[in-house]
Amino acid sequence: MDLCLYTDSVPDLSFEGALDLAAAIGCGSIEIAAGGQSSAPHLRLGELLGDRRERIAFADAFATRGLRIAALNCSAWPLHPVLGPAHEAIIRDTIRLAGELGVETVVSMSGTPGDGPGASTLDWVFYPWPTDAMTLLARQWEVAIPFWQEMAAHAAANGVRRIAFELHPLHLVFNVPTLLRMREAVGPVIGANMDPSHLFWQQMDPLAVIAALGPLIGHVHLKDTGLQADRVALAGVLDTTPFDDARDRAWTFRTVGRVHDRAWWTSFISALRSVGYDGPLSIENEDPYLPAVEGVEEAAAFILPLIG
Repeated sequence: MDLCLYTDSVPDLSFEGALDLAAAIGCGSIEIAAGGQSSAPHLRLGELLGDRRERIAFADAFATRGLRIAALNCSAWPLHPVLGPAHEAIIRDTIRLAGELGVETVVSMSGTPGDGPGASTLDWVFYPWPTDAMTLLARQWEVAIPFWQEMAAHAAANGVRRIAFELHPLHLVFNVPTLLRMREAVGPVIGANMDPSHLFWQQMDPLAVIAALGPLIGHVHLKDTGLQADRVALAGVLDTTPFDDARDRAWTFRTVGRVHDRAWWTSFISALRSVGYDGPLSIENEDPYLPAVEGVEEAAAFILPLIG
C-alpha cells in the first residue's frame, strides 16, 4: 500500500502545487481529477489527448517528484437526463487518456437516469414503495447495464483494467448488492472504490463491506464522517440541510481520524490487507471545518504510521 492524494481535496492549488504537496506529505501516488463532478479538474483532457508532447510533460511532472499516477477520477452523472451526454464524453475521454498514460484504474460513479422522457434531473429510488417506484428502478437498470457494457468494451480497447465505482447514494450502484449486480451484468472490469465516508452515514459497516467485496476493491478513499446525534434524532440521515450549513446538518464529512480513532483505521487497513488489497490509500478531504491543505496534511500524518 502507499499513500495517495486525490487532487480534488485541494481545489485551489494548481496542478504543480497539488503534486508538490503530495510529495511533501509522503505520498507515493496521485489520483487526479479529470472532470465530471470535480470542482477543479487538475488536467485538461483535450490538450493531453491531442498532443503526445503534452502527455510526456504531464507524466514527467509525476516522475520528477517520485510519484506515480494511481488512478484518473471522472466521477460524474453519465445517465443524467441533462448532464449525461457531456459527462459520458468526459468518462470516455478519461478512459482514452488512461490508456495513453498506462493507467489501469479509472474511478467513477454509475449514474442514475431520470424518470422518463422529458425528465430534467435524475430520480434516485431509495424506498420500495409505491409500486411504480420499483417499476421505474427496473427501467433505470435496463438503461444503465447496456451503457456500462459498452463502456466496459471501450475500457478494454484502451487497456483500462478496472472501472472502480464509488458506492455513493444518488447513484444506482451505492452498496454491496448493487455493485455485485452491475459487475455480474457487465463483467470483471467493474470494481469498487472503497470510500467509508458514504457508508458511515448510511449505517453500513465498512469492514463488513470489505469482507464482502474482497478482490473487487480496486481503489480506496480515505475520508471520515461525523454524525451529530441531536440532529440525527430530529432530521435523520436523509437530512437535506445544505452542505454549507455544516453545523446544522445531521452528518458531515471529516478529516480522517477526526471521528473514528486510530484503532478503527488500523482495523480498516488490516481488513483491506486481509482481502489482498495492496493499492493506493487516497486522501479525499472535504472537511468543512479545516482549510484544505491543513486537512490533507493532518490526514497524511495520521495515516502514514498505520500503513507501516
